[in-house]
Amino acid sequence: MGDGPRMTERLYLFPIGLAANPQGEDGDAVRLAGGLVYAHRFAAIVRRGGRVESSRRFTPRDAAETFAGLPESLGGEAEAQWANLRMAHPPLQLGERTIRLDQPQVAGILNVTPDSFSGGGVFLDRPEEGAAHAARMLEAGAALVDIGGESTRPGAAAVWEGDEIARVVPAVEYCAAMGAAISVDTRRAAVLNAALDAGAHMANDVSALRHDPTMTELVAARACPVVLMHAPGNGDDLHSDGDYDSVVFDVFDSLAARRDEAIAAGIARDRIVLDPGIGFGKTLGDNLAIVNALPLFHALGQPLMFGASRKRMIGALSGEAAAHERLGGSIALAVKAMDAGFQLIRVHDVAETVQARNLWRGLRDAALSDFSMLAE
Repeated sequence: MGDGPRMTERLYLFPIGLAANPQGEDGDAVRLAGGLVYAHRFAAIVRRGGRVESSRRFTPRDAAETFAGLPESLGGEAEAQWANLRMAHPPLQLGERTIRLDQPQVAGILNVTPDSFSGGGVFLDRPEEGAAHAARMLEAGAALVDIGGESTRPGAAAVWEGDEIARVVPAVEYCAAMGAAISVDTRRAAVLNAALDAGAHMANDVSALRHDPTMTELVAARACPVVLMHAPGNGDDLHSDGDYDSVVFDVFDSLAARRDEAIAAGIARDRIVLDPGIGFGKTLGDNLAIVNALPLFHALGQPLMFGASRKRMIGALSGEAAAHERLGGSIALAVKAMDAGFQLIRVHDVAETVQARNLWRGLRDAALSDFSMLAE
């Protein structure tokens, strides 16, 4: 399902060897996306007609020579992706909150739906419970609250936008009253517009602006940051059409196309966040392949969001554990995303994930400052 002609040559600069610090590689490493993750070994992968045609391994010192050996048509793309991998992203400004992107940040999920993984509908029926939950997430260290009024799990029925607005706006209002940075998980322009008017700051569109034809224009006009997530399906069913030649590369190509279309429509590049869409129209094998390839997505040159909290893939590898029994797997996946340099980790269990992030950060800082054992 890659975009463009089937025989088009495509390039992917894939960081395949990560390092705790550059000193351990004699300086032959690059800092991914201005964060706390370094990469020493890379693969320059060329794909044609949906199949891998060649793969060249290189380190940063060999980059120029490696790029010179690529097909001439890919030279510009190689330079662009190489710059993207090393691009330090400016902070997201969400209202009065500044979200730094040089380290992992935790986004807390607040679902005001009848069948949420978290709350089981209580946050919809009793707004005071939703407000208390949002306050707990913020106190635990959530950088932002992501509010959703429509279930997007497989088989979930679509929600009328009027109902979605009635669910989302009160939650936005009480989170705004706390001074929270707020994103709204919606694919409908009317819902986003009402949420922004109520105090929200960012759009999180699981259809990557494909579901509602007026969504792109609204995001551009309101100049709000937006998360573009990969999902293969069109229309109401985002999980359909998950037929991939190679899921990792096809998702990469799709996100690149959505990024470019958003920029062409007037959305500033520094306001675009990308999400590979774990669990959306993807098998267990597809999801595992994407998680193992997460560093590749920095070559798109955008901040990255990861959302796998309590998802079905965890249950599939854990004796079909119920959603509320998937904390261990959720933490493992969150740390995997941190190791890959992802900047935004969207989770249900904020306190536990923040604790894991803080430990992760301590280990990273120690690896940078204490490397005397590596001295000759």
